[in-house]
Amino acid sequence: MRKRLLAGIALIGLVVGLAACGDDDSDDSSDASDQVTEGSTETTAADTTEAAGPATVAVAETDIGTVLVDADGMTLYLFTQDDGTTTGASPELQMAWPPLTVASEDAAVAGEGVDAALLGTAPQEDGTIWVTYNGHLLYRFANDTGPGVTSGHGVGDVWFALTPAGEPAP
Repeated sequence: MRKRLLAGIALIGLVVGLAACGDDDSDDSSDASDQVTEGSTETTAADTTEAAGPATVAVAETDIGTVLVDADGMTLYLFTQDDGTTTGASPELQMAWPPLTVASEDAAVAGEGVDAALLGTAPQEDGTIWVTYNGHLLYRFANDTGPGVTSGHGVGDVWFALTPAGEPAP
């Protein structure tokens, strides 16, 4: 009986400890940029994750045609105000349009349907390494609700999904 009581107390302690390690709902970064060029979004820093290793770029069929996606099937976009591999997006704008980043320059992986010769990386001044395709920095859109969603395509006439050829989707 005593062993069960101790096991029960230990289990409760474990559950409480794990709950404390969960999501932090503090207000430190709860307001994302409302600046989505011409539009707005509700997102948090938790929605924009840091790179933990390699990033796979693949292709998927969407409502606008075949476009590039990340390993989770989320649509990848280019920003026409970038200057080559230098971002034109402010840190606030990147909250809504997080870049696809990797841990090292050789960690971008060409998935099925992707031309590996067009896939690359671009180290940034802040030390992050962004994934590129056909010379374009790659971004996701925080308001895309799931794989294959292309709600960021055409936003502000400056954000576009990319085709496997590395061009803006029609």
